[in-house]
Amino acid sequence: MVSRQARRGLTASANPRHTGRRAESFGRNEVINQIGQAFRDGRGPALWGLAILVGICAGYATLGLRLGIGFVEQFAFGATEEQLASAASDLPAWRIVIIPLVTGCIIAVMLGLGRRFGLSPDGRGLGVADVLEARAVKSGRIDLKAGLYSAVMSAISLGGGASAGREGPAVHLGATLAAFFGSRLGMAARGSRILLACGAAAAVSASFNAPVAGALFAFEIVLGHYALRSIAPVATSSVVGALIVRHHFGQAPVFGVPEMAAASLWDFPAAALLGVAAAGLVIIFNRGVIHLPPLFASWTDKLNLPNWLLPIPGGLAVGLIALMAPEILGVGYEATSNALTSQYTFSLVVLLLVLKTVATIITLACRFPGGVFSPSLYLGAMLGSAFGLSLAVLAGDQTAGPGFFAVIGMGAVAGAVLGAPLSTTLIVFELTASYEASVAVLVAVSLATVLSQSALGGSLFQLQMRRRGYDIAGGASRLVLQMVRVRDVMEPLGSWGESASPDGTCVYEDDTLGRALAVLDAEQLDNAIVRERSDAQTITGVITKADAQAAYARRLAEISEEEHR
Repeated sequence: MVSRQARRGLTASANPRHTGRRAESFGRNEVINQIGQAFRDGRGPALWGLAILVGICAGYATLGLRLGIGFVEQFAFGATEEQLASAASDLPAWRIVIIPLVTGCIIAVMLGLGRRFGLSPDGRGLGVADVLEARAVKSGRIDLKAGLYSAVMSAISLGGGASAGREGPAVHLGATLAAFFGSRLGMAARGSRILLACGAAAAVSASFNAPVAGALFAFEIVLGHYALRSIAPVATSSVVGALIVRHHFGQAPVFGVPEMAAASLWDFPAAALLGVAAAGLVIIFNRGVIHLPPLFASWTDKLNLPNWLLPIPGGLAVGLIALMAPEILGVGYEATSNALTSQYTFSLVVLLLVLKTVATIITLACRFPGGVFSPSLYLGAMLGSAFGLSLAVLAGDQTAGPGFFAVIGMGAVAGAVLGAPLSTTLIVFELTASYEASVAVLVAVSLATVLSQSALGGSLFQLQMRRRGYDIAGGASRLVLQMVRVRDVMEPLGSWGESASPDGTCVYEDDTLGRALAVLDAEQLDNAIVRERSDAQTITGVITKADAQAAYARRLAEISEEEHR
């Protein structure tokens, strides 16, 4: 006899309508599965669609950060960034000092709370270096809550007069939102890294209204390569970010750049000389930003004080500096525009150059959230303006004028600080639409970048990453040795026992692959035991030189494929 369930199955299978429905349902599910897999792998049009979504979110997030900074500035100084220096000049002296001090107190409280609740584990704001770390060693993952919390702190910090930039926080915020989409969709590491670059590109594009420069920044700084697979989504996201800012704020550039005068043949050698001067300024600035934070942290440790209290004395110092020159407060776009349009005298330009350098280094060393892009543009414009004014005295009308060299200096210093000579050259071109100025910037920024990185060993972001234990300037071959851990390569203990290495040589689970290979080579061993890094130092496995070298080669092959396809 045939059971009732079997009769139902026979009836259903005999009915072509039911068979067709099952086939249609199977086909629909298969298409859905293929689309979902395409999203997870980050392939083709699926990734382009995600890039549009990321561009919209990162573009509006950048606008939100900009409006947030403006709201705090309006509350604190009675003016937004476009008139901040002028408004601050009319304030009484006590208020110029008290506003950054109060801002420092607020940031200190927020850093302390963030450290307690895991929103700022290191007791600092987040920026571009954290995006690079996410790309290099965290498979494109960034914590959403920490990223949003850091963006709020940045808006308060910059709106309250801290001498730093808004582009670094904007890039981190855009990358944070991109990473959120990547993690929610369960994307593979390669797709997540491309999506991270999409968020950064849209943020830079929305900040400067410069879509080409935004895309190139993402390739040059965030991804570190120009793989064909990443070009379309990154470019799409950058264009979307620019369209958003143009829809809401128009097509006007972020700086009031004057029309460029025609350059003579003598202006290009002068631009090279300005590039050498820019290299000297970049060396001083980058060394201060890198070496002063640990110095200040050591002082708080000696006083048995938490590091998150540093913004309080930092805010007081910035306020006292602002008494001499209110133009150093905040992002500094008004003062930058004034330098570009030659509205400052030589003595004032030099004063602002020195004071802004000191104020920015103190701001960042005292853990105020903020970036270095805007300050480097500011310093470059002041240096170039001073150079142009001096040259005008010596050569008269034979040069293109101080405004021309202010633009050249702005590109040279910013490009050398960031380690992004091409994208900063394109920013200058998109701001000025001047071919001659762009060529002069390329000459100056090339010299400034080569000289400063030869002296320092890398760009600012590369030096910050090196402080965290990752040498991204050394390329994939060195980064893999620092990124892969022994626990990822070792074999379970099994039957090896402690006889794995006769002399008892061991490595630890959290040691890097580079250290493990160095130990094996130094001791001329084929394998070594692996221990836990604890008081008991329990043996947990064995690492062999063959397995370590195979893991190294395999990871290099994966990176090479990602960077060339």
